[in-house]
Amino acid sequence: MATMPGRGARNLEELGRNFGALAEGAPGKDYRPHEPREGDVFITSWGKSGTTMTQQMFHQIRMVAATGSTDMEFDDISRMTPWEDTAAMLDFDMTTPQRSHPRGFKSHREYERLPEGARYVVTLRDPYGTYASFHRFFDGWHIERGAFSLEEFFPVWMMGGPGGTDYFTHLLSWYERRGEPDTLLVTYRWACDNHEEMIRRLARFMGIEPTEDLVALVASHTTREFMAAHKDRFDDAMVCAVMEERLGIPADSESSKVHAKGSNAAALPESVTAQIDAMWAERVEPATGHKDFASLAAEVETLAG
Repeated sequence: MATMPGRGARNLEELGRNFGALAEGAPGKDYRPHEPREGDVFITSWGKSGTTMTQQMFHQIRMVAATGSTDMEFDDISRMTPWEDTAAMLDFDMTTPQRSHPRGFKSHREYERLPEGARYVVTLRDPYGTYASFHRFFDGWHIERGAFSLEEFFPVWMMGGPGGTDYFTHLLSWYERRGEPDTLLVTYRWACDNHEEMIRRLARFMGIEPTEDLVALVASHTTREFMAAHKDRFDDAMVCAVMEERLGIPADSESSKVHAKGSNAAALPESVTAQIDAMWAERVEPATGHKDFASLAAEVETLAG
């Protein structure tokens, strides 16, 4: 293995080398792939589109239903709802028993690359919001702080994160699943604006009755404020440990997915929004008839009720 850099990447070449080093030697002796079981649920939003909030919501719903109490006794929410896309890299056993049922798993993949016969939860977010949030998340962790301007970040955004896919492929795949009984498809905005209703809808999708006590308990543990106060549970601790071991990047680097304030998509330069708009016009509008995300979101939110 090359000398560990001990810092985030300063350019695309270094980022590629770092990602390669993270995959080196995987899978290890403890890794076991996902073995499908009836009732499995995949939380599979695109990166920076509400995945972590939904993981927390899912886990707290099933724990309150099973025990009457919430559960924050974990170091990484992706240990509770394991992230299949990174399991080989983390040497993680995907068959490890979970604390309650149904079993939940995280992914950022499109429908076509996920196990058949499961159920799927997806929150869609506008591309500008994902871009701004993705840049803030990588800046100072996977990439050295300030090394990539917003303009230079475009190829990184298009990669979609470990094991994932690009934003547009993911969006079109799940848009085609709208209305399917095995898929709960909403927008991230709708889930945030209708927080308690999202809990009810997700609970029913999981086969759990959303009592008022359950909704109140889960709601209290899934607000931005609560999750920001417990951000060490939502900072990819397992990935951080591997990055320290293989890249020398300190595990206590700023990698939290939860912040007190949301990302500012309005700060994106016109050169970035123009590229996103061009790709939308080329790929999404012909397939959906929607000229922009707002139009597509209105349809999805109408279906969500």
